[in-house]
Amino acid sequence: MTENDWLERFITYLDVERNSSPLTLQAYRNDIIQFFLLEGEEKADLGAINHLTLRNYLALLKEKGYSRRSIARKLSATRSFLLFLQKAGIIKNDKWSAVSRPKQKKSLPHFLYYHEVVALLEAPDSKTLLGFRDRTLLELIYSSGLRVSELVNLSSNSLQLSERLIRVYGKGRKERIVPVGRVAAGMIEEYLIKVRPLMVARSSKGYSGDLLFLNKWGNPLSDRGVRYIFQKYIRQVSHKDKISPHSLRHSFATHLLEGGADLRVVQELLGHANISTTQIYTHITRERLSEVYNQAFPRK
Repeated sequence: MTENDWLERFITYLDVERNSSPLTLQAYRNDIIQFFLLEGEEKADLGAINHLTLRNYLALLKEKGYSRRSIARKLSATRSFLLFLQKAGIIKNDKWSAVSRPKQKKSLPHFLYYHEVVALLEAPDSKTLLGFRDRTLLELIYSSGLRVSELVNLSSNSLQLSERLIRVYGKGRKERIVPVGRVAAGMIEEYLIKVRPLMVARSSKGYSGDLLFLNKWGNPLSDRGVRYIFQKYIRQVSHKDKISPHSLRHSFATHLLEGGADLRVVQELLGHANISTTQIYTHITRERLSEVYNQAFPRK
């Protein structure tokens, strides 16, 4: 079998056995193809790959100016592929698994203070069709800490508004149930009754699906569409850099911890597999405490 044949087998394994998302599958495919191209492995014997091959690959990535985060991701994808080949008996364990990831520069997530969140949520004109939709989706992202990918794939069948709960499919298509705030739930209910039917009527293709949020043409709202909507309003209320829809998710977690929520509960709400991923928000809250202290304490 060729290298590409093994790659497709690996992608099928990730899809069927690991239940990876389409975005993850595409990212793995792109990273491994790049490994083949940079190393010239498309013409080589896969069985000849060893730890020196992998180290040379990392050096090439660094030479091309990739960030540490990107290199770490590409290394993770490639090592997973090599492990798959090893289990299939194609390559031997030649210390390649011991090639370490580049040390990551830890950076805190960008988030908004509560008054900034309120200003953002109140920016859309709720008296218009699209404005009401925009306000509703922004309220929901903040209320439930959703990723953009989770938001655009949310269906009306996922809602349990009487109990103020929604079913969400996160990374790896893992299902979780998250609560919805009273304000967001009320807006979703009104959106379903008064707004969404009018948006469906705009669809020239006669959209009949059950995805919750639609674009101005009555078709499913895309990831890019949500980001455009967010940027439209965040520019009206904030001059902060590097603020994205994901910042609302960060704000959700930060404000919960500041309000006394247990870290494990926040982990479950966010759908994090590891508690270490959630612990980054504890650093944010400590920074916030220091900031307030330095502003308020009279004896500097």
